[in-house]
Amino acid sequence: MSSTTPVPPQGSFAPLRQMTFAVIWIATILGNTGSFMRDVASSWLVTDLGGGPAAVAMIQAAGTLPVFLLAIPAGVLSDILDRRRFLLVVQLCLAVLSGTLMVLSHQGLLTIQILVTVTFLGGVCAALVGPTWQSIVPELVPPSDLKNAVGLNSLGVNIARSIGPAAGGVLLASIGAAFTYGADVSSDLLVAAALLWWRRSKKADNALPEHFLGAFRAGIRYTRASRELHRVLLRAAVFFLFVSCVWALLPLIARDVLHGGASFYGVLLGAVGAGAIGGAVLLPRVRQRLTADHLLLAASVISALAMLVLALGPPKWVAIVALLGLGGAWITALTTLNGVAQSILPNWVRGRGLAVYLTVFNGAMAAGSLGWGALAQSIGVTSALWIGAAAVVVAALATYALTLPASEVDLTSSNQWPEPLLIDPVANDRGPVLIQVEYTIAREDLTAFVAALVRLSDERRRDGAYAWGLTQDTADPEHVVEWFMVESWAEHLRQHHRFSNAGADLQREATRFHKGDAPKVTHLLAIDRTQAAFQPS
Repeated sequence: MSSTTPVPPQGSFAPLRQMTFAVIWIATILGNTGSFMRDVASSWLVTDLGGGPAAVAMIQAAGTLPVFLLAIPAGVLSDILDRRRFLLVVQLCLAVLSGTLMVLSHQGLLTIQILVTVTFLGGVCAALVGPTWQSIVPELVPPSDLKNAVGLNSLGVNIARSIGPAAGGVLLASIGAAFTYGADVSSDLLVAAALLWWRRSKKADNALPEHFLGAFRAGIRYTRASRELHRVLLRAAVFFLFVSCVWALLPLIARDVLHGGASFYGVLLGAVGAGAIGGAVLLPRVRQRLTADHLLLAASVISALAMLVLALGPPKWVAIVALLGLGGAWITALTTLNGVAQSILPNWVRGRGLAVYLTVFNGAMAAGSLGWGALAQSIGVTSALWIGAAAVVVAALATYALTLPASEVDLTSSNQWPEPLLIDPVANDRGPVLIQVEYTIAREDLTAFVAALVRLSDERRRDGAYAWGLTQDTADPEHVVEWFMVESWAEHLRQHHRFSNAGADLQREATRFHKGDAPKVTHLLAIDRTQAAFQPS
């Protein structure tokens, strides 16, 4: 049976009726559980090997820094490679890395340098496949189940977050690090087996396939031109930079502030995961009453309160309650920011746009981990928590006025532009291409027309234009020419397919000022000086 056979939606768990999705979902929960167990072992072993706050924070940074460095290239790779094979190869690499830690731990050869190095390599693998795991979901379920499938994926991560750290702490304390790393190897192999079992359907060949560098440039162009995405990225960077304080210092909080052992550290991480699950269940109801900005502000305040409670060195059960609240606040912020980013990204660039979001997220976490670790090294863990809590609240209030995009617009392709007229075929790699749109605008309408065109220019740039402008005929001021440049003929043809219904609305708003028939559109191709496109008579 095809994994994408349409079925009527039956609620939040309807995607699990699709066998392929269910198998891969369960396998990824087990795989993520193993990863959390591995991370707990590595973080705690650093303290056993004599590492201070800076060394512990470096482990956190080593796992997140690669996503900051590689998320955007990974987003491109997810669009141009066979996703199943790509995931399978990287999953096997993860198994090899954890197997290496298992052998070295068994022989007593682990050092802080080895732990940081292997954690970094594991982060590289996670960075490479992060966008791909998100991209395969539409292939596993029918469109009617897509939103529920995305929600189940988030739930699965938090199930693993609630189970993995606690299980890792127990295994580490009772059996040892080698067995904990071995459990992660088994989980990686289970995920690989699920990917081998999946028979991915072959997609039809794309008439205009994107290559790595061109797709990379297109993603960067879109990000630079999307002001809505800029607001999301800034709010995400500020939140995660300061809240990373508690993540970076949690092993030391468990040992030095709360006087617990490895198993208690796992329980604390499990409490964060359990709080995240609870938050994910309650969030749909809360979202009906609060805006995205209110949710993010509430998440910041709750996170700061949790940090203050931990700084006081409370009884262990109080710390667990505080981390339950932190988990709920964490999933609220994560889901809110990710959901807004999803809503403002069209399908053609969603993987690359989310990769940019992941870059900012992990960059903020990595920078914050290093910064808070260095601060705790000099002034102490408790003082760093006090400063971090104050910084979270101040930053949230300072950025509150920078509202998140609230409305969802229709970003599906309008297919409105007619195909360009051609006398002879044009090579796809030929360019650049200059597109001119000629308007006749009454003088009294010029100001309103220019304002409408400026709004439309953002759409042009997001869809592929690297330059845009407006010109006016000196001999006829009512003759206005909009122009924009695209790097190649193929990229302009892609621009035709990318132009959204929201962009079409902007275009109609601008063209209503035009007098006469439809505006004249001209396509001008650059001529290669060494091989002219035509010979003069």
